Amino acid sequence: MKLFTKYNRVNILVTVAAFIIGAAGFYFLLSFVLNGQLDDTLRSEQQEITEYVAAYNKLPPFQDTRHQWVEATQVAGPAARDEIDSYSKYIPRAHEDKWIRRLSFTIKAGEDWYRIRVNRSETETEDLLNLIIILTLGMIGLILLFNYVVNRLLINKLWRPFYDTIAGIKKYYMSFERPMQLPKQEIDEINVLNESLNEMTARIYNEYHALKSFTENASHEMQTPLAVIRSKIDLLLQSDSLQERELKYILNIEDASQKLARLHQSLLLLAKIENRQFNKSGQVDIGNILHKKASELADLFIAKKLTVKFDLRPAAIFMNPHLAEILAGNLLTNALRYTPGDGTVVITLNDNSLSVSNTAANGCLEKDKVFRRFYKADEGQEGTGLGLAIIKEICVLEGFDAGYNFENGMHIFSIYFKKPE
Repeated sequence: MKLFTKYNRVNILVTVAAFIIGAAGFYFLLSFVLNGQLDDTLRSEQQEITEYVAAYNKLPPFQDTRHQWVEATQVAGPAARDEIDSYSKYIPRAHEDKWIRRLSFTIKAGEDWYRIRVNRSETETEDLLNLIIILTLGMIGLILLFNYVVNRLLINKLWRPFYDTIAGIKKYYMSFERPMQLPKQEIDEINVLNESLNEMTARIYNEYHALKSFTENASHEMQTPLAVIRSKIDLLLQSDSLQERELKYILNIEDASQKLARLHQSLLLLAKIENRQFNKSGQVDIGNILHKKASELADLFIAKKLTVKFDLRPAAIFMNPHLAEILAGNLLTNALRYTPGDGTVVITLNDNSLSVSNTAANGCLEKDKVFRRFYKADEGQEGTGLGLAIIKEICVLEGFDAGYNFENGMHIFSIYFKKPE
């Protein structure tokens, strides 16, 4: 959820809650005030009746109106106190029940006591109250709408520099020729953020290119000693004066040098991939590449008595051709190396994914570690432990997903060209 959306939601909820509580309080306060005015009107009528009786010792003639009328009933004696209450009464003119406010009191006129009930309709009060509430709710609605529109326009404008900064970060790669330079902004906080990011990326840029230069130089310098070692080993192996023990030592040295050369090539390839030195060149026929790599390894598959099955459908993938060959080669080489004799290798390809399955020798691998560098299920296994790590880095570079599963005694390594749902 975006920060603006979250802020707007919280702001609207808090504002609505505040307005609802305020409107409820305003309604009850207004109702109390209007009822108080209505009660004052009833008491004014009571005072007029009391003054008339005091002057003439009899009840005055009552003149009833649409909204107010007086009822007089003879009683035996005075009541303890005056009473004010509300009750509902059916009004024929309106064809509905209406609320009536009533003041009841007793008064002595002549020799008799009377119970006087002054009634006044609350219709006017209710109409006024409803009108005020409708106007209030309308104003609340307009305020909420205005608040939403202003917040949206204002916050979008205020946050635009922040989104510009995010866009600049997304577009920047360390392989660019210069450090990231985010522009100055009018908002102090965003400006401080941009300056901090510029300083941080400048340091990272310098360290990255220093490391890149070191890697390239080290790689270049290592090639010559390795070539010398291998050439000298070849010369020694051609010698007729070698004893069996010496020959064994030389062969061990040759194996170690070959492993070191493979490790050197793998690390150099990983560095190039991480440095984004490969670009997407266009569509490649991954099925044709798989057939080509399988043909190159055919003698090794036969020597190990492995059954290779193909289920390839036409699939054109947009990626770097060289990386496509490395990806296919590493998948097949991994299956060849770790499938036990008389095992099975199944290669499946469609528009969405590529998977290579092979018979397992020792059960399931650790899912969270299988694509890590130098991971080996058995430390005694051959290989550098970088083949699957290279596959993972290629997938990251090309926007693919790499996955591992274990089913029916088979390791399944999958490459998803489209993100699986």
